[in-house]
Amino acid sequence: MAAEKRTFVPNQKMMLRVNPALLDLVGHLYAKRSQAADITLKSFAPGELLLSQGAVTTRVLVLRSGICKCFFSEENGKDYILEFMSEGEIFGEIEAIRGSDCLCNVAAVTDTTAYQLSLPMFHTLLRENNSFSKLILEELAERLVNTSSRASFQQLYTIQHGLARLLDLQKRQNVKLTKEDMAAYLGITLRSLNRLLRVEEGNI
Repeated sequence: MAAEKRTFVPNQKMMLRVNPALLDLVGHLYAKRSQAADITLKSFAPGELLLSQGAVTTRVLVLRSGICKCFFSEENGKDYILEFMSEGEIFGEIEAIRGSDCLCNVAAVTDTTAYQLSLPMFHTLLRENNSFSKLILEELAERLVNTSSRASFQQLYTIQHGLARLLDLQKRQNVKLTKEDMAAYLGITLRSLNRLLRVEEGNI
């Protein structure tokens, strides 16, 4: 299977990540699975958790369709959204590699379907499937780059610019983000977000 270069939703780099190459590979694995328990397909409703921060890791998930948010819940009750992810993105692989509990929450923003790989299958693929292990390494490297890029973006651009990109993401993906999610992604309070939204509306 030819390697497919990682791509991003147009003009939304660092905001909605996709991984078509991994989705294609896992889709083929699902189609020819030998044991039903090794890889399954599950649906999630908006707001439903795919992974829960601090819970025991039992599966690795690869998004087939829909949009999810990856976020930390702080001790003070506030959430901080790291990123939004879509088709082909993988969750739980770091925990599976480290043998640790879930590091963060992953929740469905829209109706979502995800392939669920058993931990034994995930580790077998890492050892024996060169294409799979290469894609996982690329995914981990991509996340490091994205983390650095987002930190730089937040330093170089105003919060208003970040909000404009979020609003554009909604329009392009035909999805409605809650104000709570917008504020959690931008790292601001709801009160500050409402002020920014009024300014944005005044500029339209």
